[in-house]
Amino acid sequence: MAQKPSIPKGTRDFNPEQVAKRNYIFSTIKTQFERFGFQPIETPSFENSDTLMGKYGEEGDRLIFKILNSGDYLSKVDDALYQEKNSNATTAKISEKALRYDLTVPFARYVVQHQNEIEFPFKRYQMQPVWRADRPQKGRFREFYQCDADVVGSDSLFQEVEFIQLYDNVFSALQLEGVTIKINNRKILSGIAEVIGASDKLIDFTVALDKLDKIGEEKVKEEMLGKGISQDGIDKLQPLFTISGSFESQIESLKDILSTSEEGTKGIKELSTINKTITALGLKTATLQLDVTLARGLNYYTGAIFEVSAPKKVSMGSIGGGGRYDDLTGIFGLKNVSGVGISFGLDRIYLVLEELNLFPSTITKTTEVLFINFGDNEALACLKAVQALRENHINAELYPDAAKMKKQMNYANKRSIPFVVLVGEEELNNNMFTIKNMESGEQSQLNLEALIAHFKA
Repeated sequence: MAQKPSIPKGTRDFNPEQVAKRNYIFSTIKTQFERFGFQPIETPSFENSDTLMGKYGEEGDRLIFKILNSGDYLSKVDDALYQEKNSNATTAKISEKALRYDLTVPFARYVVQHQNEIEFPFKRYQMQPVWRADRPQKGRFREFYQCDADVVGSDSLFQEVEFIQLYDNVFSALQLEGVTIKINNRKILSGIAEVIGASDKLIDFTVALDKLDKIGEEKVKEEMLGKGISQDGIDKLQPLFTISGSFESQIESLKDILSTSEEGTKGIKELSTINKTITALGLKTATLQLDVTLARGLNYYTGAIFEVSAPKKVSMGSIGGGGRYDDLTGIFGLKNVSGVGISFGLDRIYLVLEELNLFPSTITKTTEVLFINFGDNEALACLKAVQALRENHINAELYPDAAKMKKQMNYANKRSIPFVVLVGEEELNNNMFTIKNMESGEQSQLNLEALIAHFKA
């Protein structure tokens, strides 16, 4: 019996309509990337494992898809190691490569490897798939596209300002109003960890804090206790859980909480500068919001942290995020190169636009006119006309078989092709084309020049 076809969980096939809608999002983002001066690059789907491992924190490392070595990969595993059933030690022997988890770490590797060819500051964008061994759920997939923009070689806060503007421009162009751009600063998180006496547990602290909106305050406190953060330290965090109000009022509250932390004070100054600049410039449709619990549990952020939320009427996780990573290239040997970048979550943006019915009706249009096939002689005349239409940038095609008229008309209807052209014996003799509007049923006879003009009008 034939095997029933299937695809892995967390992956998807895309039909022509879905691809057209995805390309609309790609095109909109790409247009804004280039308008802001970013240049495109691409990197391989997989990297050496040591390029990726240890860059995303303990949780991130577990979600990296490993690739088995070619050939007899178990030959390098001795019997003693095999009997231990130590998956980490065994993996190092049988897998040297892994699918990329994001586009930022491969970009850092690219910058270091090609540093002598790059003009700094280097502004790049990258639109490629990434893979994560995550638990699939709504809006979360194991294979998905990221659309990233990064700048390396500048520590100016104007870069953060530009990325906020870039987010605003893209979502405004997509007619997605009501987006919230959340911002925090890793220096503030470091300062808070310092104030509560948990500087040595910064990663554990930020990973737990980042789950506040998912599991709630009490569960976050439980997780922190479980990671060795003292009850006294957690009690000092209480003002953080209740901080609210405008950007400016939250800044004032943070000044009180972090008055004894030099690192935290630096973070406050950076956020204040960014907010004042954005306030002076204004945003089109997005809102900038300070979220002091925003942590994004990734090891490489050192300054600003971004996360973008869809409009409140849509139940969806973040649709974008990013931040500054002053020492990311240092792990590959290139010191003192500051970087900052953001990412757009294409798949989640797609779901939001679909739910809000924001895709333009015209983007799924492919073929504008189908020529009906009445036989070889008529088909040849049709092909000549199809060729002329295509040369005039009109999407046209000939039905390949001389099938029954009803079948060909049904084909046009099912594909939402708005017009068909009929070339029978009479039209062939008179060098004319009968064009039919599939919605209204109206028909008219045109010569080739008039036919081309009809679609270019």
